[in-house]
Amino acid sequence: MRFKFQNLRITVILFILLNFYIIQYLILHYSKNIIRKALYYLMTNSQEFGFKISIIGDGGVGKTSLIKKFTKGTFEKDYIKTIGAQFSRYDKNINEDVINLIFWDIAGQIDFKFLHPLFYKESRAGIIVCSLEANDLGKDSFTHIENWNNELKKYCGDIPVVLFTNKVDLVKENNTSTIKIQELVKKYNFLRYFITSAKTGEGVIEAFNAIIDKLYFKYKQLSSQK
Repeated sequence: MRFKFQNLRITVILFILLNFYIIQYLILHYSKNIIRKALYYLMTNSQEFGFKISIIGDGGVGKTSLIKKFTKGTFEKDYIKTIGAQFSRYDKNINEDVINLIFWDIAGQIDFKFLHPLFYKESRAGIIVCSLEANDLGKDSFTHIENWNNELKKYCGDIPVVLFTNKVDLVKENNTSTIKIQELVKKYNFLRYFITSAKTGEGVIEAFNAIIDKLYFKYKQLSSQK
């Protein structure tokens, strides 16, 4: 019995020591990164910015696929419903400045609506996604743009919003009318709209960069005024 107790003590001590060294390593590792970053910004006169962007719209319109296409260049054919929300990190350089981006992919299903106020918190911009499909999903997602915009304004205030009209790859060529889209953009004072396809990549890079550039130049100017 005493032998087992001693073995248990040794195991516990080893576990504590292992965790201690792991924590020490992490502290040292991240401290080095922080120092390295600070020196880099000091030497290059560059700045670092961080932006949270919420991506919203009905379920099934392709929000997750658009984020993956932009951040990883990949596309998954099978649809997997987002549970609540998920986020993706992405870093981008503009004029030697570093932009740390967090894309919040908010589930469009009504089941998670009660969590939206929490998910929207600290958002600097919004992307509303609808589908161009000529079915109930496409029609409903377009109609619900107003609801999504109202919700965004309620919890985030006056932040820049871009509209992504997605799944153009499922629309017959020359069968995409932009008149209603343009009217909607004007009505709600959206920054811009883009016709996109998460599958082919059409318009995706340009669309994301539009909102990122808007945020960067806005906060870059504000930082220079301090």
